[in-house]
Amino acid sequence: MKPFIPILVIIACSSSWLLAQNPAQEADHYPIVDIPIPGDIVLEVGGIEILPGKRIAVSSRRGDIYVVEGAYTDDPGDDKWTPWATGLHEVLGIAWKDGWLYATQRPEVTRMKDEDADWRADVFESVSSAWGINGDYHEYAFGSRHDKEGNIWVVLCLTGSGGASSDFRGWCVRVTPDGRMLPTTSGIRSPGGIGQNHLGDMFYCDNQGLWNGTSSIKPLPVGGFVGNPSGNKYYSLTDAIGDRPTDPKSGSRMAIELDKIPQLVPPAAMFPHGKLSNSPTGIACDTTGKFGPFTNQLFVGEQTMSTVLRVALEKVNGVYQGAAFPFRGKFGSGNVAVRLGPDGSMFVGGTDRGWGARGGKRFALERCHFNGTIPFEILEMKAQPDGFELIFTQPVDPKSAADIASYRMDAYTYIYQSGYGSPVVDKSNPSIKSATVSGDRKSVRLKVDGLVKGNIHELNLPGVKNTGGKSLLHPVGYYTLNEIPGK
Repeated sequence: MKPFIPILVIIACSSSWLLAQNPAQEADHYPIVDIPIPGDIVLEVGGIEILPGKRIAVSSRRGDIYVVEGAYTDDPGDDKWTPWATGLHEVLGIAWKDGWLYATQRPEVTRMKDEDADWRADVFESVSSAWGINGDYHEYAFGSRHDKEGNIWVVLCLTGSGGASSDFRGWCVRVTPDGRMLPTTSGIRSPGGIGQNHLGDMFYCDNQGLWNGTSSIKPLPVGGFVGNPSGNKYYSLTDAIGDRPTDPKSGSRMAIELDKIPQLVPPAAMFPHGKLSNSPTGIACDTTGKFGPFTNQLFVGEQTMSTVLRVALEKVNGVYQGAAFPFRGKFGSGNVAVRLGPDGSMFVGGTDRGWGARGGKRFALERCHFNGTIPFEILEMKAQPDGFELIFTQPVDPKSAADIASYRMDAYTYIYQSGYGSPVVDKSNPSIKSATVSGDRKSVRLKVDGLVKGNIHELNLPGVKNTGGKSLLHPVGYYTLNEIPGK
């Protein structure tokens, strides 16, 4: 029976997600199309990038990169796969710029160029290999696309997910166009992906574990400390971003330690473990305006549950925070890479090797797209001094949306500790006192007693209907309240 244990665990952890989603209804708005993988390719997707001429590049954990033509269509017969490069080392990030394809391998950032127009790399150049690496299986390196200054940001996993045996493990570094490595942000544990929002600010996903009570999406400010002190000894190797932060107190809460450690940056959105996410990964921002009503929001891959989440962030008192929502389930494998094309196609790929995934396939490459039918969803959930403002994708039925019985709110958090993960703690039930529907019926103002700074506020909306009498496609949102706005 031992081989079946991981599958049973995944199913149990996914039960709350399954209650909050209906894949058949999701497909009414965002169908998924399988992109067939040739039988002789073991893909295990680690990165996806958009190339000129309606092509995409797909990298593999096994060290290969392929150029795929025909990925934008529903016709499996028009696909063409060309090997761009082979023999690389676990490529977990690719980026196209000025005719070069940049690959973040485990030991370095490499750039490659095709000089004879056959979509195969002819020139290979090492851009930077200035961080440390040893034989540990867990020393992953995830790379971003280029920022506005031409830098690639790389998040470096801890050694064995708990130590820092190689230089700058547990850090985010920037690789400049001229190949310099700039230590940037400390406090990383086990990243699963990295990406920018529409403003160019960088975020990454960190997985539950040491000093991470649950998984989350976190900003990466220059000079910031995002929570895990294991790699902070490498402040001794740089004077570029200030002094080493004071170590946090194990057993405390993030909100408490924020008042003690100036460099500490809280998660922008926590993902309740077992309810929404167990292993968040790649990040994509919809700047196309062609992926439905969610322009400028973030989409996050989920490896264990084979899903994609949606995150709507805002800044309050200069701090990123916001709500996470279920978005789309029923992908084929464990999602690692997520990338949006210029036409609004979302390319999603992944693997189950080493981690297990609910999807069932060893690896997969898929395209999810918006078919023009807008789902009834919470578009945004915004913090107010005395509650929240909810903005919807469709007008609400004023009777159901104004009834406080249509809503239920719970607040809770996780222990900020050196041990692995955390149970849910500090549970409370904020009271919804009123629900005021706007004149255009597209928003509702909730007045809430009992807001808790630093906690997740889980809002369930079982009774809210649209003007056609339909319930929300996903009647739940999880808002991380780092700051309460002033009146």
